Amino acid sequence: MSTFAAAAARGKNGWTASELDLSALADIDEVVDALRDVEPDADLALLFVESDDQYLAVLRLDEGEDLRVFGSDSAFAEESRIGSVLLGEVEAPALEIDDLTAGGDDDETDRPAADPDADPVGDAELLGDLGINAHKLLGLCGREGMLPSDVTAEICQRIGCGDEVEELREA
Repeated sequence: MSTFAAAAARGKNGWTASELDLSALADIDEVVDALRDVEPDADLALLFVESDDQYLAVLRLDEGEDLRVFGSDSAFAEESRIGSVLLGEVEAPALEIDDLTAGGDDDETDRPAADPDADPVGDAELLGDLGINAHKLLGLCGREGMLPSDVTAEICQRIGCGDEVEELREA
């Protein structure tokens, strides 16, 4: 599986971003340590992990503590060692894709076409205070034609670190 992992950390001087190599990391604690190392004094650190144009995992670390995890599809944990490391211990399910039609989306009247086979897991509200609520996140992940890289780019542009993460992708 091909994987791209971009860490974005917001510190006193704004956002910084680094690409992380997760291939040698054995467990979620090592992933968290690598995320902390991106910007040790960051008040917020995010890790976007895209795999095979199919799966997206987002990890959030507030002030070096309090890990929150979201995965676009539980199958990532079953099909990949990295997916298993990132999502293997996630127990709390995200909202069901069907819940997207239940309202709650802020500014969009047309609902995205959701992938009925996707089984999102984890904390879909992890970006809520950054302007991307659970319905928006699930909508982005379920929109037809949206790749994980597209979802990452959209999220990063909205929260203010789009240029930093895009530079990593182009490097």
